[in-house]
Amino acid sequence: MHYTLAALADASFAVTCRVDDVVGDTVDLQLPAWRPGRYELQHFAKNIRTFGVVDQDGHALRVWKVTKDRWRVETAGATAIEARYNYFGLLAGDHKLDAGSSYADERFWSVNPVNLCVYAEGRLAEPCTLTLAVPDQWQLAGGLLDEHKTLTASDYYALVDSPFIASGSVWAVEYAVAGVPMTIWIQNWPGAFDAARMSRDFARFTEAQIRLFGEFPSADYHFLTVVLPVAYYHGVEHRNSTHLVLGPDTEGEGLYVDLLGVASHELFHTWNICRIRPAELLPYDLTRENYFTTCFVAEGITTYYGDLMLRRSSVFDDEAYLKELLVILKRHFEQASHAALSLTESSYDLWLDGYVKGVPDRKVSVYHKGAIVSLILDLHLRRQTNHTRSLDDVMRLLWVRFGKPFIGYTYADYRAIVAEVANDPLDWYFDTCITGTAPLDDLLNEHLGFVGLHMIYDEAGLVLLERAESAEWEKWFD
Repeated sequence: MHYTLAALADASFAVTCRVDDVVGDTVDLQLPAWRPGRYELQHFAKNIRTFGVVDQDGHALRVWKVTKDRWRVETAGATAIEARYNYFGLLAGDHKLDAGSSYADERFWSVNPVNLCVYAEGRLAEPCTLTLAVPDQWQLAGGLLDEHKTLTASDYYALVDSPFIASGSVWAVEYAVAGVPMTIWIQNWPGAFDAARMSRDFARFTEAQIRLFGEFPSADYHFLTVVLPVAYYHGVEHRNSTHLVLGPDTEGEGLYVDLLGVASHELFHTWNICRIRPAELLPYDLTRENYFTTCFVAEGITTYYGDLMLRRSSVFDDEAYLKELLVILKRHFEQASHAALSLTESSYDLWLDGYVKGVPDRKVSVYHKGAIVSLILDLHLRRQTNHTRSLDDVMRLLWVRFGKPFIGYTYADYRAIVAEVANDPLDWYFDTCITGTAPLDDLLNEHLGFVGLHMIYDEAGLVLLERAESAEWEKWFD
């Protein structure tokens, strides 16, 4: 499939999709209903205002909708067809884009192909190209090979998992770890930034993550960063890149610390979800919900490790790490400690209301509670084995057995690996932390105490962390 993309004056895109070697009386063209990294139906077809199809000679073909986001084309003997449509790119609200949307103005484009590239049914495995109508002097930032403003992908899944920035004013900060070239692309950073410090800090947490797994899943990596004039914090993982959208944070070095936090989190996803993927999501079915119960692994463990890796690599000091840990504790224990749904149930219901506030005391966050139960498991393994085993060992086994061969894992697979590392089935852990709904205050404090921490509530019911000296503290970060 071969695509072209041009920006129109009203912030929409003119898109074409050419399909060659057409056979049969009809061809179905499908637009994704959701995007990897956000487990809710977003119905991108609602942004399409006009849609038509022509044959290889430019003659209009009959086309009609058969579902909300699928079009059927009567080929009338055509050997090639070309869909031509208009996709509106603006979001509602104060910000014009997030890390999962597509946006264009006269200064830059920020595009997620999954939003706006239809595919021909049965042709997902074929190579794809995407040609961009952008000024010659603009630079393309992203994970796909670029030749003369044409991006090339091995198949449709690679195309839609490869966001990009096109701009005449994007900055590039480069570094390499373990022979893997990494690029931090920055659009709209307010004022000057310290490129040397940025590359040094990114290299440190990148090295720590590669050391954990022993290897990096891709040949290169790109941090695609757009800074908005309004407060914002969002990142989305992709196979060899991440798309980050941030806004001003006036608290100290807030914007830079936000960048470090979300970048470390999303880089960890390169292993955990992009490759170590639940069986229910392999391959993705982009037309409907893909229900799964293990998002506490995909997002909870990643949330835990995102900050932990910043401390392990000495990018964060103790104070900075504890500040981020406290944020996670507060978001769970002050807001959802007595929720009715377990982590597995809340994971399944991501497709229902996982990204909105929802009704009180119904669900938990797979990010926040997921990170807390990951911390409990990590500290339990360390305490039982004098730090000779930890959650690191669980993640390495997941990588070797499922991520590297790209085989989907199940909840039972995860339990089996945890039991193997612990030399114990840990039924109490899964019954209490994963499938149970009981408050975790006492259990958490039992494990925090191992490293000298204790969670308390003040008179207003707000969560605080106390710290005492512990010989185990530094071992936690080895």
